Amino acid sequence: MSAARPAIGDLAPEFDLPRDGAGRISLESLRGRKVALYFYPKDDTSGCTREAIDFQGLKGEFEKAGAVVVGVSPDAVKSHDKFKAKHGLDFPLISDEARTLLEAYGVWVEKSMYGRKYMGVERTTFLIGGDGRIARIWNKVKVPGHAAEVLEAARKA
Repeated sequence: MSAARPAIGDLAPEFDLPRDGAGRISLESLRGRKVALYFYPKDDTSGCTREAIDFQGLKGEFEKAGAVVVGVSPDAVKSHDKFKAKHGLDFPLISDEARTLLEAYGVWVEKSMYGRKYMGVERTTFLIGGDGRIARIWNKVKVPGHAAEVLEAARKA
């Protein structure tokens, strides 16, 4: 089971993990900028694709707000590379196959579908301020309009 989810005002759990394109990304490397860190279940599924495309469409606006968008899922780097190429995504996707980041942020949870229980990613977004503290949290995200809502919060943070 996941650790408790960090709360608004907490220091965001640090990370240094593989990302698409065979690189690595850490929270430390993003310090000074706001980070829209969004957790999603799986590359190239309908909801996750819609969410990624919505964030991509607002990427320039996030940059104007001093924010960077970063996606996280338990998929492998190769999967992220294909997903980005297929949909023209131009922001980092973290591969968390060991689920250390998912667990640190409390988003690796027990889910249920058709009466079957399993562990999976609860779609969640954290807005992290330039000081490394969590400014806002969206739990159990519904995709339509979500990226725009995160952008508005980033503008005000």
